[in-house]
Parts: sequence; structure tokens; C-alpha cells
Amino acid sequence: IHWSPSFLLPSHIHQILIPLVLSLYQLVFHFQTLLDNFERTVIDDSRLAGRPAEIFVGKMFKMEVWETLLTSMRIGEVAEFWCDAVHTGLYPIVSKGMRLIAQGRDPLEGQRHMCGMGNLFHYHSTGFPELDELMRTPQPLIFIMELLQVGDPMSYQRESWMMEKDEKLQMVPILHMQGNALVKRREFREAASKYKEAVLLLKTVQSREMPGDIDYINLGRMIVPLELNYCQCMLELEEYYEVIEHTDELLEKHKDCVKGYYKRAKAHAAVWNEKEARRDYNMVAHLDVTLASLVSRELKNLSERLKEKYWEEKDTTELTVNHNTYDCRAG
Repeated sequence: IHWSPSFLLPSHIHQILIPLVLSLYQLVFHFQTLLDNFERTVIDDSRLAGRPAEIFVGKMFKMEVWETLLTSMRIGEVAEFWCDAVHTGLYPIVSKGMRLIAQGRDPLEGQRHMCGMGNLFHYHSTGFPELDELMRTPQPLIFIMELLQVGDPMSYQRESWMMEKDEKLQMVPILHMQGNALVKRREFREAASKYKEAVLLLKTVQSREMPGDIDYINLGRMIVPLELNYCQCMLELEEYYEVIEHTDELLEKHKDCVKGYYKRAKAHAAVWNEKEARRDYNMVAHLDVTLASLVSRELKNLSERLKEKYWEEKDTTELTVNHNTYDCRAG
């Protein structure tokens, strides 16, 4: 590892050195990764991803060299480091994980239960061509890092990707209750965020189970009410295409979900997808005959709204035609 001269920001913002004796401290930082070539090609830039990176010292982070680099820095310091290929072999896996985190996805998505090097050799592609090239030919890399913050993990609410399985499962009912409380206050956007976070936790746990196993199936069932609550919030917020997208996915896996068909029907009706709305309303009545009267009212309401829309458009068209005819005669 070669340390280049550090560029220090004004002294009043980097007065705290990281105590090297402390472990499990949270480090928040921005970084750039560059190839060691003439162009200094940028591979990653956390600023472009829209959020800083974070690691915990002593948490067996795959890029151990980053712990060494960051714990040599002061808060607010910007430094450039050249690292030999022996220290950068696992960078493609780390980079892929951080990119998935930035997208709100599980950084372990698609991995099996094996060590980092096992995953490196098992997979032929990360899904990112530039990272695949680094996997094929490990090479020295340049890291430009800015240490933003050092935090005590005891006061930090960990993100889902850092939680153990049991922690994730314990968080789900808490998020569910928080979402319900927000709905009662009609804070639908905030409630939807809670439900969505709970769904992500369950999907992350489910992705580590074998499809078809009882745990996999039970986790899928736990997701359903949370997805439905999320969709109800989106209906309240009039984000109908979001509802259609989520209920499409839900109904592919749970074809007898009456509430899923009902919410999708409401969304289709709101965006004038008559055929799809009628199909879903009829499916609701087919799956639950006790809802036949509700479906009948919804279909009647849909027909009335379609008639109103027809006459409004007809009147608008006639008005436009008459106006254009008058303009022609006047000319």
C-alpha cells in the first residue's frame, strides 16, 4: 500500500482521530475507485451513487485494506492510496454489493453460503462488465477516500443488510405497527415506506432459503399483508401504476389473493383500463362469493364513470370542431 500526500480540509473539521484500539466503530466515507492507467479510469464514485459508503471496523469487511486506510485518516481528510493487486482481489464483490445497496437491494443477492473467494471463483459475471474485467485480471487500484464521520454503533440504527436473520425478523412486526399508526394519521407516504422496508427485510431473508421449503413459503405468506398495505397507501396517494406493478408481482405468486385482485381492479379503473378492471373485479367475485354485491357496485360505478368520460370527451370534441369551423368561416 502506498500513501500519497493527503489533502487536508480546514483544521476545524478534522480534530478527531479514530481510536485504533476501538472495534465495531462505524466509518462513513466517500470514495472513488480508479484504474492505475494513464486515463485514471473511474470505476466507482460514491457521490454519483447519491450516498456515502459505510463499514464497521472489526466486522470482517471483505476489503480489510479499507479499514487500514480509513483508520489512518482524520475526519474530514481526503487522501489518495495506491493498492497492489494482492489487496484488491475481492474488490469486484465489494463493489457489486455497494452498488446493490445504493439501489436498495440486498448486497448478498445471488450469492451462496461460501467465503468471499469462493463466490469470486464460482460466479462468471457480477452483472457489471467493468467488474467482470477486474475479476478476470486482478490489478492495482487507486482509492481516493474522504472520511466523513465516525460513529458509535450502539447509537446507530443499522441498515437491513447489516442485520442478522433474527434481527430482520424481529424488525418486521415493529415496522408493520409503525406503518399502521402512520395510516391512522393519514400519513400514507411515510406508512408506505415502513411497509416497503418490512417487505425488503422479509425478501432478503427469503432469498437465503431454498424455494419450495416451508420457511420459504411461510416468509412469502408474511410478505402478502405488507404488500397489500403498501398498495393501499399507493391507492390513497393516487399512484395507480405503482399499485398495478406491485399487485402484478404479488398475484403471480399468490393467485388466490382476493385483496390483491381488488386493489389492482381499483387501480386499473382509476386509469381507465376497463377490460383489466372488469377482469379483476370478476375474479374477486369468483374467489369470494360473499363479495358479489361489492363487485356489482364497483362495476356499476365503473360503467357510470366511463359514460361520463365518454360524454365529456364528446362534448369537448364537438366544441373543438365548432370552434375550428367558425374560425374557417371567419377567415
